[in-house]
Amino acid sequence: MIKLKIDGKDAQIEKGATILAAAARVGIKIPTLCYLQKVSPTGACRVCIVEIEGVDKPMTACNTLAVDNMVVTTQSERLRTMRRQLVELLLINHPLDCPVCDAAGECDLQNICYDLDVVSQPFGAEDVCHAPINDWPLIQQVPSRCILCEKCVKTCHEVVGASALVVRERGEKAFIDTVDGQPLDCEFCGNCVEECPTGTLIAKTFKHKARPWELTKTPSVCTYCGSQCQIDLHVKGNRIYRVTSDDGTVNGGNLCIGGYFGYGYVNSERRLLHPLVKKGEGLEKVAWNEALTAVAGTALRLKRESGGAALAGLASPRLSNEENYLFQKLFRVGLGSNNIDSEARFGALRTHKTLDAALGLKGASNRIDRISAAEAVLVLGCDVTAEAPALDWQIEAACRKNDGKLVVANMRRVKLNRYAKTSLQYRPGSEVLLANALGRLILEAGLADEDYLRRFVGNLDELKAHLSAVDLEQAASGTGLSLDLLREAADYLGRAGSVALIFGADISKSEGAEEKTAAIANLAMVSGALHGDVGGLFPVDEKGNMQGLLDMGVCPEFLPGYHPYEAGRAPFEKAWSVKLPAGGLDAAGILAGIEKGEIRFLYLAATNPLVSYPDSGRWRKALAKVECLVVQDILDTELCALAHVVLPGSSFAEKSGSFTALDGRVSCLGKALQPVGESKEDWDILADLYDRVAPQGLSLDRDGVLTEAKELSGLHTEVCFAGSGRCQPCLKKPYRPADKSLTYTPVAGSAAAPAGMELLSGKILFHFGTTSTFAEGNLAVAPSGYIEIHPEDAAGLGVAEGGMLKITSAVGSARGEARLSGAVPRGLLFAPYHFADLNIQQVVPAGVNRVAVQVSKG
Repeated sequence: MIKLKIDGKDAQIEKGATILAAAARVGIKIPTLCYLQKVSPTGACRVCIVEIEGVDKPMTACNTLAVDNMVVTTQSERLRTMRRQLVELLLINHPLDCPVCDAAGECDLQNICYDLDVVSQPFGAEDVCHAPINDWPLIQQVPSRCILCEKCVKTCHEVVGASALVVRERGEKAFIDTVDGQPLDCEFCGNCVEECPTGTLIAKTFKHKARPWELTKTPSVCTYCGSQCQIDLHVKGNRIYRVTSDDGTVNGGNLCIGGYFGYGYVNSERRLLHPLVKKGEGLEKVAWNEALTAVAGTALRLKRESGGAALAGLASPRLSNEENYLFQKLFRVGLGSNNIDSEARFGALRTHKTLDAALGLKGASNRIDRISAAEAVLVLGCDVTAEAPALDWQIEAACRKNDGKLVVANMRRVKLNRYAKTSLQYRPGSEVLLANALGRLILEAGLADEDYLRRFVGNLDELKAHLSAVDLEQAASGTGLSLDLLREAADYLGRAGSVALIFGADISKSEGAEEKTAAIANLAMVSGALHGDVGGLFPVDEKGNMQGLLDMGVCPEFLPGYHPYEAGRAPFEKAWSVKLPAGGLDAAGILAGIEKGEIRFLYLAATNPLVSYPDSGRWRKALAKVECLVVQDILDTELCALAHVVLPGSSFAEKSGSFTALDGRVSCLGKALQPVGESKEDWDILADLYDRVAPQGLSLDRDGVLTEAKELSGLHTEVCFAGSGRCQPCLKKPYRPADKSLTYTPVAGSAAAPAGMELLSGKILFHFGTTSTFAEGNLAVAPSGYIEIHPEDAAGLGVAEGGMLKITSAVGSARGEARLSGAVPRGLLFAPYHFADLNIQQVVPAGVNRVAVQVSKG
């Protein structure tokens, strides 16, 4: 530890820390403009100058290291005069347009002028400022306001890893611009705008919309993806005007395009404002009582006529924990039906079941902030930048700020490839071969933690025998990777003291997802990803509350807490005073039941099978046959046109409740708005229906429901109740394997080369589910669907950039604009599933995300 004296106070701090940090440790504030804790110091503004005994000139506190016995003065008349002059120099070409600047009222330059009594500008110079840059999507740049602190450049490069901004020119002509001088083409996370201390970088979605002091700030959590970033909603007149995040949050103040720019759907003109009931050929506005009476009455009538098995419901990761818990209880207790499911059926649930069987793991094994300290990171079958951006930032910290070794394995080239020590672009479908090969190479090199394996793996001999029998030549041939490359990756993972292993939708939604997940679980044991407090195993699902939805038991095979429905029902029947219905259909069974006429009532709660579900064309035909289709949602989509009853729910900003992140953090929403029009919180809708159909009615409020869920599920050590101020996330019980509790699962892989073209459906960075396609911020950079194709494949079809492609599979076809890209290998197409105009899911059968297709021009 370093001991020094600052303004007469004794200070003590770790070796390598700066004077600025040491001063903060003893409560002394030194003024700064360019300093930002999460990036490397710049020392550009020099406002943080201090005097050091024995040094003949002032030194910048932000990048001068503290040393033993140093004596520092931070406040003196000399320093105040120099700081005032430095700020005056910053103002030479700075326009005095504060009245129309969006940063007015929260501008660091304004504040420091006030603090230092800078009331004039005595210097003069030629105006050489670059003209305002208006052609960037979502962001305006006004160089004349820039103080060249470089916070934006360093945040973009060091934290986000986009590296889209640079300082162009030199001296007085220097200004911030894009790397190539072209309009900004980046991740549009908005973090550069958030860190700008002046009004240089402006969010176009907020510009001239409101003044900061007019806005009410409500702490909440972003529900777009499983990262669950903490945010602040800025509201005026029951409307969101912007979203920000503080550096003290779990996400370090960082947001992605969804968190920063994606709130527009809450204000959308397409919001559902009134309950609707089908009368004749169309939907008519009705009072809530009439709509809910229609739903409850029809459900009870059909139950009497055909039994509870004729009723089914699909819930959503857009609903809170409390709402999903109440949804499953509404059907099981109130309607006597276990026909409940969600889109987790096509991805997350498959991986969760496999990990639970092999590892006793019900989600991620560690918190996501433990990735940043890992010595090695393997990202397998996951475009983590798109699927969970906050994990990308943790990987950036581990493998760029620190010395972690990054291995990226994917069918396509993704953003993180640019920073990978080893890139493994494997042949589609060969994930099992890849995982097995890496496991064998780690084991035979003597790099596995034998003590850990002997203690925790119950069938270690079988694991070793299986991996020893892996044919490395066959694995190399099947994956399309060289043995040298596989050995390099295995060496990085094996030699690391801590490993983070991350996998995503390319695994969980693919054919053979269970086998691929089992192979990854085996690799996690061997590589050391499961032991220690650093690193971990992270199955990623892009949807906001997918973890909470599964925790709450919204599937026919599990009750809340993953208790088996048949074997674990006794405590629930006792608590609920009911005999639970036998059996139960999953999403596939519900679809088949509708087609057979056996499912007569379907309740869709914040989910849209017409776009989000695979084989969406089949769902479209089936939903048209349902005797009573209830749609509970917030936006007017084509799904509503098929409904018999439409119930307008509320967005995350209009409700209370809790969401569970992919790593088990349970956070509370902050209710910043009143529900628009006559819409209601989803909880209120479900609670009202429960009262109408359940024999005993609902006696619990939200907090009571969450307490009941905690007691029955056994997942949580505490309950997260919404309160005032920033919610401190509660944690689920930590993952700790017991001795001999880990089980090797034998999985043999193969990867036959596809006979023709294949289509991969997936997520892109700029959209989240289908909701963001109603947000103007997201649409500004990704307005419509497209089909990504390798340039050589496009040339063979005679299709240029922007030309039309038609793709056809065994279940359907779609047409979309071609986007030529070397990121996809020859023979593989990629299309985002978010867009109703493209509706790529009508081409994809259930249970897969990659399908053989015929491709033609047109």
